[in-house]
Amino acid sequence: MNSTAKIAVVIPSYRVTRHILGVLAAIGPQVQRIYVVDDRCPDGSGDLVERECRDPRVRVLRHAENQGVGGAVMSGYRAAIEENLDIVVKIDGDGQMDPSLLDRFVQPILRGEADYTKGNRFFDLEHIRQMPALRLFGNAVLSLMTKVSSGYWDLFDPTNGYTALQVDVARHLPLDKISRRYFFETDMLFRLNTVNAAVIDVPMDASYGDEISNLKISKIVSEFLYKHVRNFGKRLFYNYYLRNMSLASLELPLGLGLLVMGASYGGWHWIESARAGVATSAGTVMLSALPVLMGMQLILAFLAYDIAAVPRRAIHLALRPERQ
Repeated sequence: MNSTAKIAVVIPSYRVTRHILGVLAAIGPQVQRIYVVDDRCPDGSGDLVERECRDPRVRVLRHAENQGVGGAVMSGYRAAIEENLDIVVKIDGDGQMDPSLLDRFVQPILRGEADYTKGNRFFDLEHIRQMPALRLFGNAVLSLMTKVSSGYWDLFDPTNGYTALQVDVARHLPLDKISRRYFFETDMLFRLNTVNAAVIDVPMDASYGDEISNLKISKIVSEFLYKHVRNFGKRLFYNYYLRNMSLASLELPLGLGLLVMGASYGGWHWIESARAGVATSAGTVMLSALPVLMGMQLILAFLAYDIAAVPRRAIHLALRPERQ
């Protein structure tokens, strides 16, 4: 493994003055640079860090306007790219993420197994009991939606913000287009899939203390649903029609067409038979059921292909020569 890899940590800073100094103190010596991004924090967390922290690795970045957690992380990514670092790890400043776990996220990238790693709090079933029931249910629903929209069917816990990214891969991501708010982690997975980046989950324990969450579930449900549908449509177009064509490119539209045709035909005849008070003929039932069954088979075949197409090979090894 490359022991000379230059590692950076980016910490979005917004109303985390009670915890951020402790988080900074817990970051180990394997990290060369720490970016604290003051996202127009009303509590002046950037000023607090500059005043109280004596760690020479720390650099405070400031936003003139609040950009959200995604915007703060993008600023950290850009800074890591400018300083020609190798890996950038995102850790929240509220104390929920243990900095001592950093090596778990970095090692798979150093070994060439992944381009991006993210935490998974659902690995140890005994520790899941610490997670509030509402978050547990919400994560399960969001995980399913993220699998469909991002194409990473083997990942779970999509809103987990403990992540590590290989900087050469970050150079190829459209940083200006990635969601700035709470959809950031999910949108990152979609963008990574568009460049065929390998992503893996890293087991970690759930930790909930006295931190205050700014996320309001009731305000983001409709936004998340819309963005998942949008990303799913984009991913299908990019992966199956724009950059590549395969049998799956035909299976999905043909399957959907047959399913809609059979259901529409059967539904129309069922209504007409009900109005006339007569039983629908066996031939009509078969003409309706056959395309429905064929359509479902084709859609299932597409899903099987899509699940098998999850990126497995890290691409940053191929991108590395571009830096030389």
